[in-house]
Order: sequence, then C-alpha cells, then structure tokens
Amino acid sequence: MSKTPDHHDAELVLKVYDLRREPVMRESRDAINKDYWPRNEAEALAILAPEHPLNRAYRQTSTYWEMVYGMTKHGVVNTEFLLESNGEGLLLFARVEPYLAAIRAKTSPRAFMNAEWVSKSCELAKAIMTTFRGRIAAKLGAK
Repeated sequence: MSKTPDHHDAELVLKVYDLRREPVMRESRDAINKDYWPRNEAEALAILAPEHPLNRAYRQTSTYWEMVYGMTKHGVVNTEFLLESNGEGLLLFARVEPYLAAIRAKTSPRAFMNAEWVSKSCELAKAIMTTFRGRIAAKLGAK
C-alpha cells in the first residue's frame, strides 16, 4: 500500500461515508452510540442475544466497521487517511475491548479482529483509542 493516499483512497472513504448515511445504518449507529455502554461482561454479552432490542443494530454496526477496517488492514485504503474521518468504529471497539475475550468465546474468535488491528496500527489510531477510552470512562463514571 502506498504511504500517500490517492484518488482511489478518496473514493473509498467517500463511499464509506455515503454508506454511513443510509437510513437503516444511521438508525443502527444512533441506537448503538446512544444506548450501548456496557459496564461489565454480562451487559457486553447481553446484546448478542437475538431477542435483545439492540442486537440488530449491534450486528449491523459491528460488521460494517469490521468490513471498513478490513479494507485498511489489507491495504485497500490508507489507514491514517481513513481514520481522519472514520474513527467511529473505534468507539464501538473501545466499548467492547474489555470484554473481547468473552465476546469471541461466545461468537467467533474473529470478532472485532480488524478493529483491533486498526486500533494498534498507527499513532493516530492509538491517539483515537486513548481519547475514546477516556470518554468511555468519564461517561460510565458519571452514571
């Protein structure tokens, strides 16, 4: 992968943004970002049950970001260029990160593997994760 983003990277990032605006995806993102803030393993795993009210939104958002972050993991799009405008998936990852082993045991050993890779891939990703971990701690501490 080129270290310098090109028009191909720009086209893909714009497509990722466009897909985020799709009505069902926007609704799912809004639901997860508003209502999914697990405080413990039980809360993190509860969403995996098909009857959980956030299960569909969780599946849609988590697999969407895995697809997007897979593109950068495999060199299809420049990582830093993508993260400059697409860190939201890392916010979801930061919320599940403490419970990742349990989520993988219950679902798939590959769950969140692309988000995990991206979270460690470059200094920008590490900075985003630091910021998100702080926001999560503050939000959960305020409840």
